[in-house]
Amino acid sequence: MSHNPPFRADIVGSFLRTDAIHEAREAHEAGRITDAELAAIEDREIIDLIRNEREAGLKLVTDGEFRRAWWHYDFFDGLTNVSVVDSDHGIQFEGVQTKTKVLRITGPIAWNPEHPFLAHAKFVLDHAGDAVAKFTIPSPTVLHFRLEPGAIVTDAYSSPEDIFEDLAAAYREAVTAFYDLGIRYLQFDDTAWAYLCSEVELEKARDRGLDTDGIAERYAGLINSALAGRPADLTVTTHVCRGNFRSKWISSGGYEPVAKHLLADTGYDGYFLEYDTERAGGFEPLRFLPKGDKTVVLGLITSKSGTLEAVEDVKRRIAEASEFAPLEQLALSPQCGFASTEEGNELTEEQQWAKIREIVAIADEVWGA
Repeated sequence: MSHNPPFRADIVGSFLRTDAIHEAREAHEAGRITDAELAAIEDREIIDLIRNEREAGLKLVTDGEFRRAWWHYDFFDGLTNVSVVDSDHGIQFEGVQTKTKVLRITGPIAWNPEHPFLAHAKFVLDHAGDAVAKFTIPSPTVLHFRLEPGAIVTDAYSSPEDIFEDLAAAYREAVTAFYDLGIRYLQFDDTAWAYLCSEVELEKARDRGLDTDGIAERYAGLINSALAGRPADLTVTTHVCRGNFRSKWISSGGYEPVAKHLLADTGYDGYFLEYDTERAGGFEPLRFLPKGDKTVVLGLITSKSGTLEAVEDVKRRIAEASEFAPLEQLALSPQCGFASTEEGNELTEEQQWAKIREIVAIADEVWGA
């Protein structure tokens, strides 16, 4: 198994919140427990999670995003002059909508050196032991893609595209801050690239006032600017998601429209790509992966249901992918996290861990322990 991230058996990052987390958050919202009491419960549950990750055979650990309500909004809300506000609508998934929250930009976007995620990352580092601590944040492209009419309430920007320079600068400082803490495995979670593969979602973006002409090329430039000057020993990956809320999804479409810009033109070390359903298309776009050190982590194990995949079917699909990218540049993971929001997907914790153990076992068979 690979000794450097991304690992042959890897994970996207989030896990189902435990009953104790759900109960503590409900009590905190009702004012029955303090901030400190909530944090103490989160600490305890994350320590247990890290132990479970190691016992399942993973070489890396995350905090499961246990302290977050959302995979993306919590991070954005901590940036300077970015806030998450109430709205009359949420994000529409297949047959279900999220809580009614949207983004607002109230001034020049900047990194906040007191961002709460720094303390969250430090906690994982302090309890990772000899495992690699992985930490996830949303990609800068997500902030841009999620902007709606009226989201910019400042004279600092005249259009959504004007935020790119400040946004990239904020991310460069964020990357440095996480590195200085000790993080060596950072992931940018990203729905935007998947939505660019869907004409339906592109049309929605245009309706929101976004300029979609040449957007994949501009997104590659934004990411590379955000990663400019990063330390050589910091691994940065991305997870491309088609939507993951209560086991529902948003977009369909293969990676072909964005494959070159994403795989060949961005400075990531690894790409977690969802391949658990036919909505993701075939493996042909993997031909754009440059030969060398980059890795595509195949999301062949679904996190949206508890049904365990047949081992031979997964191994067959890995072999099919290796027709377009070298086997030594491939790895295996769930297609997404198990709880991109605090509500979580529709499976049990026992089913969740069975899938993690299966990923580790298959990776050992395919690539060797």
